[in-house]
Amino acid sequence: MPIEIPSDLHKDLVPLAFLLGDWQGAGVFDFPGSEKCNFGQELRFGHDGRDFLAYTSYTWVLDEAGEKVRPLESESGYWRIRPDRQIEAVMVRDQGVAEVWYGELAAGKPQIDLATDAVARSAASPPYAGGKRLYGYVNGDLMWVGEKATPEVELRPYMSAQLKKVVNPREWAKDLKDLPDDGIAFFR
Repeated sequence: MPIEIPSDLHKDLVPLAFLLGDWQGAGVFDFPGSEKCNFGQELRFGHDGRDFLAYTSYTWVLDEAGEKVRPLESESGYWRIRPDRQIEAVMVRDQGVAEVWYGELAAGKPQIDLATDAVARSAASPPYAGGKRLYGYVNGDLMWVGEKATPEVELRPYMSAQLKKVVNPREWAKDLKDLPDDGIAFFR
């Protein structure tokens, strides 16, 4: 799938254009003290012309049939890239955690490595000391793996997912203006 670069994308964000869009997929959650499970995910990277990407992610536990059971984790934030390919992201999680992440866009491939630089937790949040993430655009899919550490558990992988790009029907609709009203003439 080709990477499209919107005409109104801030010039600094062009190297991150592979992230843009709505993504859906599934993955695996596994961390000591929690129930191992499969999860579903909806993730969105968007922009408004300024020098950052807006990010949201929603995950939920899936049952054996792949149906939603309950929410798992949600987060949102903002991502920026500097001219030297350094990435900074600020994210807030529903569990009462705010994080500042720094990392780098790999040279010559759409892959981002991030690690937490600062973590702030509310009194109600679960124990958390920091994490690492790896995002990659592989054969048209967005793949990622997250690592997590707590005061009791050393840094280790705990979530990973494979996401497919979701096409918005409004994007298709703009190309339909030349179709005949009955639609049948298209096949003649």
